[in-house]
Amino acid sequence: MAAFILAVYLVLLVAGGLVGYLKAGSKVSLLTALGFAVALALCGYGPVPHGPVGVAILLGVLLAVFGARYLKTRKFMPAGLMVIVTALALVLELVLGRS
Repeated sequence: MAAFILAVYLVLLVAGGLVGYLKAGSKVSLLTALGFAVALALCGYGPVPHGPVGVAILLGVLLAVFGARYLKTRKFMPAGLMVIVTALALVLELVLGRS
């Protein structure tokens, strides 16, 4: 179940980076989303030792980044939504763990 949740999160993360690039021309959004998606995928599905810990750390970093962006802009889209989605993914990762 945790693997499915991570897969859904990865799709949302990359989709958000792509939308940021297409709507605002932000290459940074796209590259950052892709970079974090690759790192999360390697930790979640790859041969990384202590991968679940890496997933939790990366989700924590993303939660801090999206939280800071939300506090700065006070706009729900996209930062507020990603705060909620990232927090949910982190909690589920910690509760469900990897089997």
